[in-house]
Amino acid sequence: MLPLALVTAAALLSLWFPFRALWHQQSEISSTSAQIAAIQRQDLSLTAQAKSVSSKAAATLLAREQYQLVAPGQSLIQVLPGNGTGYVAANTGDPGFQPLVSPLSSTSLTSGPAAATPAKRAPSNGFLARFARTLEFWR
Repeated sequence: MLPLALVTAAALLSLWFPFRALWHQQSEISSTSAQIAAIQRQDLSLTAQAKSVSSKAAATLLAREQYQLVAPGQSLIQVLPGNGTGYVAANTGDPGFQPLVSPLSSTSLTSGPAAATPAKRAPSNGFLARFARTLEFWR
């Protein structure tokens, strides 16, 4: 029985190694043929796209839409979408539109509880009052 088992094992090993290599090669051929098919589909798609852009009108349209190119003598004007409000600058967060802060009210400049507190003034919305507040550093 032992000699029969050894002969069977030797026969299986001698047949398994060539068939395993063939199976591995077949799987590589299958994956390569799938890649070739995908490249051929891309080639057909690119060929169709090249035919659609081959006319002068199509090339001009593509240049205008994707590359913002214009014909000589023309100028490009881009209209940007609004944010839905009438006055854009109020919502931009521009610090120039925010009210001024008094230097004395800053906590990083005070030296403790003995720091002087600024006197409260009546709020005035006039131009001259706002202009005078901006020139406070002259005092």
